[in-house]
Amino acid sequence: METPGNGDTARTDERTLHVRYQIGDEDRITEILETIDERGTPEPHFEIVYHDPEDVHRVTRPNNLELLRAIVQHAPESIRETARLVDRDVRPVHRNLTELEELHLIDLVEEGQSKRPRVWYDTIDIDIPLVIPSVGADGAEV
Repeated sequence: METPGNGDTARTDERTLHVRYQIGDEDRITEILETIDERGTPEPHFEIVYHDPEDVHRVTRPNNLELLRAIVQHAPESIRETARLVDRDVRPVHRNLTELEELHLIDLVEEGQSKRPRVWYDTIDIDIPLVIPSVGADGAEV
């Protein structure tokens, strides 16, 4: 299987980007650090933690999800090609791709006169806790 949106690197595993609201997966980070301390190689873990609910909303907007799907499935070579894939004008697609880059969901890789949108994951898993622990002035949970 070719790595979606990532050039010629062959890969057989599915990569999941974990999008979380306010609370990261600290247990997973601890496991990764322990594996590194033991001189092992941890499994890749892709996680973004947003602290603004609007950022989570921006991830799940239909236009943005449509673009992410097009990038993963077709690995377009440019923003113009991406716009053709989703049957939209280039200007709003460029604006949406810039937004996705600001959210750290894609890279826009410069290639000559154009920019190629690239992702490093196949799936997005969104975790929104309904109960968020309070944090004191020292950063510890209260």
